[in-house]
Amino acid sequence: MHLPDTYLPDLNAVPICLQQHVLDQWPRLDACLQDLTLSAEQLAGLVKVVVGSDFVVEQLQRKPEMLADLIASNALDVESPADHYAIKLSALLTNIENQQQLERQLRLFRQIEMVRIIWRDLNRSANTRQTIRELSALADACVEISLTKLYDWLCLRFGTPYSIVDEYGNSQQQHLVVLGMGKLGAGELNLSSDIDLMFCYPENGVTQGQKKSIDNQDFFIRLGKQLIRVLDAPTVDGFVFRVDMRLRPFGSISPLACSFIAMENYYQQHGREWERYAMIKARIVAGVCPAALQLMRDLKPFVFRKYIDYSAFESLREMKALINSEVRRKGLKNNVKLGSGGIREIEFIAQAFQLIRGGRDQRLQQKALLDILPLLPEAVAVPQKFVDQLTAAYLFLRDTEHAIQAISDRQTQELPKGALELQRIAFSLGFSDSDTFIQTLDQHRQNVSSYFAETLATPENDEDPSGIDNDWLLLWELKLSVEEASELCAEKGFDQPDSARKLIVDMAESKVAKLLQPVSVDRLKTVIPLLMSEICATANSTQTLARVLKLITAILRRSAYLVLLAENPSALKQLVKLCSASSWFADTLTKQPVLLDELITPQTLYAPPDKQQLDSELNQQMLRIPEEDEEQLMDSLRYFKHAHVLRVAASEIAGVLPLMKVSDYLTWLAESILSSVLNMAWRALVEKYGVPCDAEGEEQGRDFIVLAYGKMGGIELSYASDLDLVFLHGADSNAYTKGKKSISNAVFYTRLGQRVIHILNTFTPSGQLYEIDMRLRPAGNSGMLVSTLSAWESYQLKEAWTWEHQALVRARVVGGNPKLATKFEKIRKQLLGQSRELPALLGSVQEMREKMRSHLGSPEVQQSLQFNLKQDRGGIVDIEFLVQYFCLAYAASHPKIITYTDNIRILDALESAAILNEEDAQALREAYKAYRAMGHRQVMQEQSNTLDAETLTEHRTQVSRIWEQVMEGGKLRPLHNYCAR
Repeated sequence: MHLPDTYLPDLNAVPICLQQHVLDQWPRLDACLQDLTLSAEQLAGLVKVVVGSDFVVEQLQRKPEMLADLIASNALDVESPADHYAIKLSALLTNIENQQQLERQLRLFRQIEMVRIIWRDLNRSANTRQTIRELSALADACVEISLTKLYDWLCLRFGTPYSIVDEYGNSQQQHLVVLGMGKLGAGELNLSSDIDLMFCYPENGVTQGQKKSIDNQDFFIRLGKQLIRVLDAPTVDGFVFRVDMRLRPFGSISPLACSFIAMENYYQQHGREWERYAMIKARIVAGVCPAALQLMRDLKPFVFRKYIDYSAFESLREMKALINSEVRRKGLKNNVKLGSGGIREIEFIAQAFQLIRGGRDQRLQQKALLDILPLLPEAVAVPQKFVDQLTAAYLFLRDTEHAIQAISDRQTQELPKGALELQRIAFSLGFSDSDTFIQTLDQHRQNVSSYFAETLATPENDEDPSGIDNDWLLLWELKLSVEEASELCAEKGFDQPDSARKLIVDMAESKVAKLLQPVSVDRLKTVIPLLMSEICATANSTQTLARVLKLITAILRRSAYLVLLAENPSALKQLVKLCSASSWFADTLTKQPVLLDELITPQTLYAPPDKQQLDSELNQQMLRIPEEDEEQLMDSLRYFKHAHVLRVAASEIAGVLPLMKVSDYLTWLAESILSSVLNMAWRALVEKYGVPCDAEGEEQGRDFIVLAYGKMGGIELSYASDLDLVFLHGADSNAYTKGKKSISNAVFYTRLGQRVIHILNTFTPSGQLYEIDMRLRPAGNSGMLVSTLSAWESYQLKEAWTWEHQALVRARVVGGNPKLATKFEKIRKQLLGQSRELPALLGSVQEMREKMRSHLGSPEVQQSLQFNLKQDRGGIVDIEFLVQYFCLAYAASHPKIITYTDNIRILDALESAAILNEEDAQALREAYKAYRAMGHRQVMQEQSNTLDAETLTEHRTQVSRIWEQVMEGGKLRPLHNYCAR
């Protein structure tokens, strides 16, 4: 029977070379179209499908009612929700009774759903993301629901698997857990994809409930085989999904299913680098349970290392070489997956960066490629232009792959050789001719290939390694005599050749070097010559060598750091440069080698962010970590601090940041961290106790502030500064929190303060955030940890010593409630602005200063030989006491002098108020800056604040002169005589 002309296709939109193909295939749809009324749009859609898919035509011919059903249910026009396939398949399989029925129903279900998906894909009713998501959801449903049926039937035969009875007499029912790997795990299946699976189960044991009992492994192997047959075996109805089990531990030679313990042990002891790539996309597709979720967490450290792991590039080069060999051997040049510039190269690029940084940046632990690519500019500094090109290429290549597979439902990514077939694919992708399609395809593949080659390129170095490598390796391998080795060191430029030779030989002969694995030895041999050539060029080459070799010794057991240096010559150059300039820098990297990653990009290394950028960066970093994972939150905070301190130090060493900016950045960093820590502590306390309320039971929010005194309050933090903090709250101490476990507000805020100190003070493997000093709170260490603002004010008015008011000069709010902060600032100004008896004030300040000199300064017998930068006469503390004295003496009549808390701006204000004359104000400013700059230099060289007596003598003389005129001359005449002179 032939259809009337009204049912014949409109071929105007079809290239002439394809029109005959449509006309030849159209009669196969006679039965399908017999009683069906199609709109012009539906008819045009059917034409596209006839051009693009012999598989769909065959299905519609075999089941003429299929198209009518799809149109009637509106299935061709709308995207299916995530649970569509599971719900539909569950209903379809409700009454089946055996495996044969299951196999048939699964295949029929797959056929109609594939027709729907291909139709929508070829007609662009679904975009690429929708198509791969739906294909993956279809596979998930088929695996999970089939497994449930098969498990129940197998339990009827052999009993239900249980774990071994524990010491309490308990035994748990066991289920098979199915991991989806590759494209299934990532939710990226293609139209005719196989599915990579792994089978595992929680615990060993035996089945119970039937006469014939078997062990759990036997049970689950049988179950796995049944599942594979149900999905994979070809029958008269076709297949569901081809199943590939080769990614399981030990591959095809191993049992089909293993216990969780066996799987963990495998990856810990035998896991290979390529398996890390495979496990990136591993996902539980059936058998989700708490134990299975824990298994995935336990396997994460194998995939994502806590440190930056550039060894991923080495394994990627090896895998790509194997693929290239296969491409050449099998002639796969036109394979859009495996060929040059194909899908696999895009996947490799993304996965390499995931493995390198995924341990530190959890965003990179996502499975889907299209979720990873947009992260690369920010996370790993891949230029946005390349990410845009890779994304466009990936989508185009996946569409091409689908067009190839849609024709015959075959698992192939090879472009057809025939002109007609190529034209069909071009038409399916929206091209009017195959030449334009090939040109577009080639451009995408060229973009991918170029960036892939750039990503995998062996690092280039300025040095020609032809001679230098052999020379240094001969020394490293102890193949030179003592005289030859010393001559080599002298020839290459070491300032102390014999000492340099000894340092190198001692390390080469060290126990840690001799026990290295072969792969680590190879990596070390790559890095040593590169390091030596850079070190020789420094002015203090032997000293630099000692510092760098100490660092290299520390990282030998984690040789991925050696790969980082080998892969990033710029990082190696920065390492040598900065270690040469600063022993502190070398020691910091030795203790925290994870910070080597910060050296890779000089643009960011020497450009620390401002306060707003710091806040934003830290906030984004913390949002990526689950709130309940306190350990990781604390580690993240510590890395953030260490990394940014390193960047500030690098900028200071390089002369990019002046002293005052260094202190600004270090203070901003502490403020950002304090804000984040306060948020962490608040969330934890509120979750446990609820929000503090007033006397009427109304929630009051966070009525709490953190005061900073000392260096932080004065915006003068250095690299090793501790934080002088005081905590205050403004809540009703006798009211209670609103939570399941209610406590008084006073107890709540005390625990909040304790929590903040715990997070800041605690030592973890990543170190400590800050040492916290709380002694400036009312009554010092014997006082309450957290006071109310009113109690603090009362203490300051009635009980505080003069030195406590001196400290208040540099106090400011660095975190917490803005309204409470405003109240504090008003009280601070009132306290500092009190009228004071100048002789009594003078005496108190002098007395405290003399106590500090005698306890903390240089011993009197050594004062002619040394100078303590902070505590000796004419030093930093003298300037600070002078500033504090002037503020307490004159704030009542000159309130502007206590506007700021940093000494430089206070000195400016004192000059503006004519309390200090221009000459003395400038002398104090210059001395203070010089002292602090010297202090920073001492820290950078890990030296104390005790200097040679001849150091900074001019500044010391000026400061001592002003001190004597103000503080000691003040005993004989009123202070205003000095000010007016």
